[in-house]
Amino acid sequence: MDRESRLYTYHAEMCKVFSHPKRLHIINALRQEELSVTELSRRTGTAMPNLSQHLTMMRERGILTSRKEGNMVYYRVADPKLVQAFDLLRQILFRQIEREGALIRGMMPLAQREAR
Repeated sequence: MDRESRLYTYHAEMCKVFSHPKRLHIINALRQEELSVTELSRRTGTAMPNLSQHLTMMRERGILTSRKEGNMVYYRVADPKLVQAFDLLRQILFRQIEREGALIRGMMPLAQREAR
């Protein structure tokens, strides 16, 4: 595999983090602070075994870093630019939703639009 192909492969692996709702929830929970696994579980409503799988995958891809303090493990976003990427994707999503909503509203009969 050539250098560019390897780069695309690494890029795709990193983007997989953004392809699962729970992982997005984890990134959002960690956007401004480091949290323990227990607190992440509580905030995201994710069972420990499932959360552990997501955290491991995200750490392996360099999205999160962790540190151990006693018997507690704490996670944080490895690079603040990842939160910016998260926010950029969300802004694009909101624009798409707005456009689709405007399109749907434009297709409604006038009586239905006025009833709203």
